[in-house]
Amino acid sequence: MVSPIRIVHYVNQFFGGIGGEERADTELLVREHPVGPGVGIAEALGDRGRIVATLICGDNYFNERLDAARSAVLEAIERYRPDVVIAGPAFNAGRYGIACGEVCKAVTETLRIPSVTAMSPHNPAVPLYRRSTYILLTGESAASMPRILPALATFAHRLAVGDAIGPAEREGYIPRGIRGIILDEFPAARRAADMLKAKLAGEPYQTEIPVEVFQPARPAAPLRDPSTATIALVTTSGLVPRGNPDGFKSMNESRWTTYSLKRLSALTPDQWEPVHGGYDTRFVRENPNLVVPLDVLRDLESEGAIGRLHADLIVTVGVGTPVKTCLRMGEEIADELHRANVSAAIFTSN
Repeated sequence: MVSPIRIVHYVNQFFGGIGGEERADTELLVREHPVGPGVGIAEALGDRGRIVATLICGDNYFNERLDAARSAVLEAIERYRPDVVIAGPAFNAGRYGIACGEVCKAVTETLRIPSVTAMSPHNPAVPLYRRSTYILLTGESAASMPRILPALATFAHRLAVGDAIGPAEREGYIPRGIRGIILDEFPAARRAADMLKAKLAGEPYQTEIPVEVFQPARPAAPLRDPSTATIALVTTSGLVPRGNPDGFKSMNESRWTTYSLKRLSALTPDQWEPVHGGYDTRFVRENPNLVVPLDVLRDLESEGAIGRLHADLIVTVGVGTPVKTCLRMGEEIADELHRANVSAAIFTSN
């Protein structure tokens, strides 16, 4: 009889049942049983494997104390001698995604233990860690949890027992940019001709060597004289008037808008609040000028260092937004600033 595989599972403070943002500074905790999503993973595994430890760590603690968190995680994982490590799923949560990616990368490279995580293709951790570990595809939010947990369990079991993992499009993980050698029924010339025929006929086909194309961006010329320029403030930090009157979403937003800065010398927490779902907003709630530095720009305006500040603040929420949507919004915002004769924009995120 084959022994059940041993799994260590990593989750953040929210999915570990510790708390929300108020507990994001929690140091590493260890539970010797499945927790949160781990319960679903364990159910999907059945007698094929068991979660011998769940590691729980706050998103802020992991991201702000990366070396210490990584060392603590590696020490704990080595102690439990797992056959495979699972992290997440992180969906489109940026800090959580970074932590999951870093855990898997460290485990694979340092301990030589296979690992797998899962997140949305729009998670900012994907380009950082897709070459280091397997990342299964999820939806944008935890609504896709019932679908992804059985997939994580099966994939982890395959890694643990040494099954060969096939191409990304067949196995359901994000492409890693790694090319393998496989034997095919037909030679390359035949396959290339078949693809060309399909392309000319308007039929679907799959290239064997996908090329990632990035759109070049030509930088604008520098300002000749900032003291005569009109400067605009543009932010993706999700800073909006208190109460969020335009109903901005905390993630995957496809809209932008403007808010008047006339007669304002600084932004105050009683009038402004962040609705961004991808960073710890506690400090911005205390001082909105941290992400929209109106106070500093008003000083520069009064000193004559810049000509004047544009009357409107341009706002959107920049987390989980597809590149195509970002390009569309960027073009719209640029048109708006051109019509207002703005010379340059200060673009702040979070």
